[in-house]
Amino acid sequence: MEIKPEFRPKTVRSFVIRSGRMTDGQKSAFENHWQVYGVELNRGLLEQESVFGRAAELVVEIGFGMGDSLLQMCLESPDTNFVGIEVHPPGVGRIMNRAAEAGIKNLRVYMADAKDVLSECFYNQSIDRIQIYFPDPWQKKKHHKRRLIQNAFIADVQPKLKPGGILHLATDWQNYAEHMLQVMESQHMFVNLSKEKQFSLRPDWRPETKFERRGHKLGHGVWDLIYKLSP
Repeated sequence: MEIKPEFRPKTVRSFVIRSGRMTDGQKSAFENHWQVYGVELNRGLLEQESVFGRAAELVVEIGFGMGDSLLQMCLESPDTNFVGIEVHPPGVGRIMNRAAEAGIKNLRVYMADAKDVLSECFYNQSIDRIQIYFPDPWQKKKHHKRRLIQNAFIADVQPKLKPGGILHLATDWQNYAEHMLQVMESQHMFVNLSKEKQFSLRPDWRPETKFERRGHKLGHGVWDLIYKLSP
């Protein structure tokens, strides 16, 4: 199988495709497990009954990286359907291998731009929770326009969430956290589950990563933002 992310033409993207090598195991995952776990853009709107064999609470993670925390959530919440979206093939290969080894059945993955997936593959008011953990902070000021969390992106996210649905963001860059907070506090349809203009504590459903634990030891912070879409 050709290992290539799916993209639609766009002018500014919130990511770059890195040239990291894939292991043989990650490459073989596409041959052995894509038919089970992979979903493609051209499949159109996601029908849970068809894709998962059931309808259930639906959680979508954008940018799952190497997939450790998403896999843990799948294992801890077997009654929930999880969809992961990632553009980097090594992470997609790794999560499929580990999901197969663990016998996970409640996970599907897209290897495509999240903006395209949200637009083309989810019904309005179909997602219970969207989570975006540690997106690229684009540290240089001239690159801030590439940050994923912008007013326009939140406007795309909003209709896909069910009334009362959750948008959960997390970052380990304070400047980006402050930017996220500013964006979200301007969204009149979302309610901060912490106090107004305040960050949230890490909820039980988000596993703490090894990098996060290492960062805590070095005195680095992590900021969670949890917002609920008004009914």
